[in-house]
Amino acid sequence: MTASHSDSLVVLFGATAGAYGAKLGSDERELILLVWQVVDLHSKKVGTLHKSLVKADNLDLSDQCREVSGLTPEGLGKAEPLDRVLQQFSQLVSSDLKVLGRSSYTLCSDGQLLIRQVLHPETSKKNFLLSDCFYTFYDLRKEFHTCYPSSASVKDQTIKTMAEYLGLATDEAEEDFGVWQVKTMVAIIFSMLSEDHVFTEPETVKYKYETGPCSKSETVDSETVIRARGLPWQSSDQDIARFFKGLNIAKGGVALCLNSQGRRNGEALVRFVNSEQRDLALERHKHHMGSRYIEVYKATGEEFLKIAGGTSNEVAQFLSKENQVIIRMRGLPFTATQEDVLGFLGPECPVTGGKEGLLFVKYPDGRPTGDAFVLFSCEEYAQNALKKHKEILGKRYIELFRSTAAEVQQVLNRYMSTPLIPTLPTPIIPVIPPPYTIATGSIRDCVRLRGLPYTAGIDDILEFMGDATGDIKPHGVHMVLNQQGRPSGDAFIQMKSADKAFMVAQKCHKKMMKDRYVEVFQCSGEEMNFVLMGGTLNRSGLSPPPCKLPCLSPPAYAAFQTAAVIPAEAAALYQPQALLPTTRTPQASAAAPPAVTYYPAQAAQLYMNYTAYYPSPPVSPTTVGYIAAPPGAVAAAASATHTPILPQPGALVRMQGLPYNTGMKEILSFFQGYQYAPDDYNGLIQLSDQARSVLQAPKEWVCL
Repeated sequence: MTASHSDSLVVLFGATAGAYGAKLGSDERELILLVWQVVDLHSKKVGTLHKSLVKADNLDLSDQCREVSGLTPEGLGKAEPLDRVLQQFSQLVSSDLKVLGRSSYTLCSDGQLLIRQVLHPETSKKNFLLSDCFYTFYDLRKEFHTCYPSSASVKDQTIKTMAEYLGLATDEAEEDFGVWQVKTMVAIIFSMLSEDHVFTEPETVKYKYETGPCSKSETVDSETVIRARGLPWQSSDQDIARFFKGLNIAKGGVALCLNSQGRRNGEALVRFVNSEQRDLALERHKHHMGSRYIEVYKATGEEFLKIAGGTSNEVAQFLSKENQVIIRMRGLPFTATQEDVLGFLGPECPVTGGKEGLLFVKYPDGRPTGDAFVLFSCEEYAQNALKKHKEILGKRYIELFRSTAAEVQQVLNRYMSTPLIPTLPTPIIPVIPPPYTIATGSIRDCVRLRGLPYTAGIDDILEFMGDATGDIKPHGVHMVLNQQGRPSGDAFIQMKSADKAFMVAQKCHKKMMKDRYVEVFQCSGEEMNFVLMGGTLNRSGLSPPPCKLPCLSPPAYAAFQTAAVIPAEAAALYQPQALLPTTRTPQASAAAPPAVTYYPAQAAQLYMNYTAYYPSPPVSPTTVGYIAAPPGAVAAAASATHTPILPQPGALVRMQGLPYNTGMKEILSFFQGYQYAPDDYNGLIQLSDQARSVLQAPKEWVCL
């Protein structure tokens, strides 16, 4: 008998300081034992049997390991570390092959776990390379089932069950741990050779992860996809591939997930070549990447295609150059050209194909988003480019990150498929009923929450407050947004009294919300107003908001404590039921009608937002949607004939980026030529001619 792949096998067995058998490697414990023997497939001779202990960094052995192996920390403390043991392994195997007159060999192990789940992950974490022989091996269980189809399934096979099937001795107590296993495996191989079995299809471990595009038309088997959660935000596809070292990831099979702002959210979808590899990946649940543990769950092919799949020919052409390192550039000036980007990168970072190696991300109307992707032919050029992180191009600093083909698809899909006006935008003028105006003055009846998770919402804050929720003033929760309109991590809460605010600050200070502790400070309504209007509150005191500065403050709004009131018919366009979360009731009843928030139409006041007078201030959504109206108010609201109805979604439009001196005339002129439908509102609310001229909405338009 001869093997088509090599003329010898090296039968290999190992054990870790933790789990044994089917759970080998699932607990990240280090290798502590290697036993091996060379088998000549031509002459059916064997070389010397070698047993080598391995000194682990952590010598704390599990109870199962102590019981099964009989090894002790004292004995392992005198052993050599793994890198030295692997060097000895190569030397001794070469010596045995010379004695047998052979030159090539292939490893043969009991299943996949020792090679894929122990040796490859551990050497990757310890930053040394395995020799080429560990990238090809025979799985004795699969070979045995191929030779003896009537035997147990591959998943249920063990060395003992295979020996029992062949009638071999199975008394493990006669030999040292590891020695019996290797001798029995050799005996099983000789029995298979006597049946003219040929070892022809070895298992392979990929040397490196291959990048590549994925089309939405592809069929992805859901049994091959996992979701990894808890990744460091700066991790790349290569980092994820390294975490799954030893397992074969499909080409282009790492898709980093992005949040609604286009930033990585710490999750990734990974597609493996088959379900067997996926099942092994699931065993790495809560294994560590650096100091962080990574959660691994099942996912579906649809989820993978949603993130990684693409249909753009431009993207497909850009990603057609294989084995390229992709870098994402963010924050580019909107006027930046290909020449500007190439000049920014410089000669030390040559881009693959020059201009063809650049891909600018644009909106559907062709406007630039400030993002671009760049291809580099090797790791050295990519590293040189990453050194330019936060260097200046024009008047802006540029962020550079490692990226993936899936991220390119995801970013392009998001920008190109996003409707110009996806949903009804948040109104510029928030609705606040007159009895519940934002507090002012020096009474310290408010609290400030600092360090909130960026994903925290009103629900999370109310849950965080616990029993103190009942002491919050109606409409008294104010989220503070940053200049980009994203959560800043701060919020203000108006309490019913200064004593209640003091108690909340004492009780909730440094209490945990999700995975972060939140600081809670008592403050006054005046201090809260300063921050909500764009000012700053810190240890140095109060800095006034831009709208209070003399050069920016319009005469009509010199004092922001005064509420600006617009006609009730205009206020009807901003009904809270459609713009805010659904009303929360203490006790919901199936028979009871849905609770609504009651707003007297004759007294509705709208506090003007100050965005017209300084760029992108914080805004303050309120909890009006969470305050249930009295039952009588529900009936009154339902029976009122004058209650206005919200127009169709998309009728209200928010304009950003207006010049500070823009007036009504300029806005109307801007929309000249578009179709207006004033009659759409006549049946809903009574509008004066002046109000109608301002509030009429176009049927179709493009937001620039």
